[in-house]
Formats: sequence, structure tokens, C-alpha cells
Amino acid sequence: MKVLHLISGGEKGGSRKHVITLLEQFSSEEVTLAVFQEGQLSQEARESGIRTECFRQSSRYDLSVLNKLASFIQKEGFDVLHTHGPRANLFGIYLKKKTGIRWVTTVHSDPSLDFVKSGLKGKIFTTLSMYAVKQMDGYFAVSERFKQNLIKLGINGEKIQTVYNGIQFTNEKATPLPRSEWGLTDQDFVMAMVARLHPIKGHTIVFDAMTAFAEEERPHLLLVGDGPIEEELMNEVKRRQLDRHVHFLGFRSDVDHIYAASDLALLASFSESFPLALLEAANQHVPIITTDVGGVGELIHHGQTGWIVPTKDAKAYEEALREAMNRGDQLKEMGDQLYDFASARFSLEQLAEAHRSVYVKLTDI
Repeated sequence: MKVLHLISGGEKGGSRKHVITLLEQFSSEEVTLAVFQEGQLSQEARESGIRTECFRQSSRYDLSVLNKLASFIQKEGFDVLHTHGPRANLFGIYLKKKTGIRWVTTVHSDPSLDFVKSGLKGKIFTTLSMYAVKQMDGYFAVSERFKQNLIKLGINGEKIQTVYNGIQFTNEKATPLPRSEWGLTDQDFVMAMVARLHPIKGHTIVFDAMTAFAEEERPHLLLVGDGPIEEELMNEVKRRQLDRHVHFLGFRSDVDHIYAASDLALLASFSESFPLALLEAANQHVPIITTDVGGVGELIHHGQTGWIVPTKDAKAYEEALREAMNRGDQLKEMGDQLYDFASARFSLEQLAEAHRSVYVKLTDI
């Protein structure tokens, strides 16, 4: 069995981490990664020993790579094409028709929301993306809720396999970064939010919640990630006079050490499947406040290992944050309980075995 994973290559967030950790569970004879651009993803993949091929495009609209990919698939004798993301999904339509390869996808985000705030071009790409998503032979849903979302799009439920994301849980916590790096002390209440700077991630909901606190009691927020609305978010922080309490850290490769230095982890997305960032927080024994998206309810026990609040509800987020701060002496115990539950259920072993079984089933058809 040989599987070709196809992704754009510019990813820096959860989908990048997901692809690398998944492919690490297979031998180099079984899986190959194909990208359209060199970047953090291809570099980390090669460092992990994953065979990685770049089919470079002159622009994202350069379709000359399609025939090169089709020839590569036929020459190498791949049995399954596994696409990740809107561009790879669109190209998968041609590749399946050209080669007859079995085709699966992992939907890392809601395809109807991938191109928000992109104007007319975004509407066109959304239509194309929604069409592509309905053409596959199989689907991986990273939560039961996300499986139901796919069914609502008209996809046959028998083609959808629920596969929970997984990470390599460690026995020991990471060494916390010194808070002095951000001008903070051990007495400050520190929250970490690891998310692309993108409208769908809901950063302004957290900002709104923070403005409800008097300055002397306001918690500090470490924002990890970069993205298209970085300048817009910085302006929002200034407008709300949160400059002293919101710290933009950019893209970081030491997220575990940042979580280890934090009292609380945050997610405020309007839509998600199953965020790896939350598992990374759980690995560092850090309780979580999250919006009710994707499969978070399968990880967080509300009030015991974290808090789940409605999406786009700044007041509910503020109330959860106040409760977390008031229970500061209990947060360590909550984080320990979260680690115990997550490490037992969301392992890399279950992630790899579920994928392997679907690949084998498809190749036996």
C-alpha cells in the first residue's frame, strides 16, 4: 500500500502538525508527502524522515503541476491520494479523473468558511471547494460532530470515518519559559492562545472579555501565531487599550514551553474540527476555556478540566475567565485531570491505526 499526501505546503498551524505527526507513524515506503511550496511544513517533514516532494507552482493558479502530479502518481504506483486543504482538494478532482486513484481527505476546517473576508474571489473559491469536498471516496472526520456536519453537506455517512486527532503525550512537562521574557511575574495570571491570526479564530471575543476587567485585575494574554489579520488585531488591541496585557509572540516552535508557563489555555474559534492546540495544552497539564466547536466536548469536561462556552459570546467568555481566575488554586489539579483523560484517549497509535484501516479498505474495493 502506497499513499500520497497532498497539501499546499504553506501551513503553519494545526494542519501542519497533524500531517507531520500522522505521516511519522508510517514507513517511508508507505507514505510520501507532496507540497506546492517549500516552507516550515516541508522542512519539518524532511527532518522527521518523511519523503517529501515539491511540485512548485509559479502562483497558486499555476495548473501546470497537475500533469506532473498525475505522472508521478502513475510512475510511483500510489494506491491512495490523501488531500489536505482547499487547494489540494480542488486538484484532487483532476488527479482522480486522470489516474483513477482512490481519493480521501481530512477536512481540517469548515469548507464554507475557508475564504471568509475574501470578497467575490472568496465566494467563487468557496463554491469550488464545496464541490470538491463532495467528490471523494472517503473522509476522515476528527470529531463526531464534524462527521455530522459532513453528512449535512450530503455526504454518505458510510464514507466517513471519525478519527480523533492525536499527539505524542510526554511523561514530563516542558520547562516553562521565564515569564520575564514578556515582562511578567509569577504573580500575574497568564493565558496562552495558540491560533492563526485569522477571523475564524475569534481573537476579538477574548479581547472583549478582557476589557470587562479593571486594569489592575486584568489577566495577560500570550498570542501565539501569525496570519492575515495581524495588523487588524494589533489595532483592535490599541483601540481597547489592552496594549499592556496582550502580547503578540508570532509563530513559535516552542509552544509546549509557552503553555507550561501559562495558567490557562484559550480557544475562541467560531468553527473547528478538533484543535491540536488543545491537546498540546492538555499535555502540559493546563486547563482550557474553549468555545463549543467541533469535538471539544469530547475532550473537556465542563467545570472539571476546563470550560466550554457558546461561540461569539464575549459575556460568557468573561464569566468563564472570572471563574477560572477565582479557582486559581484548583487549576493545577484540573490540568492534571485533563492530562490523564487526554493521554489515555487521544494517542498517536489510535490515529495511525484508524487511517491504516481506511486505506486498506479502499484499496481492497
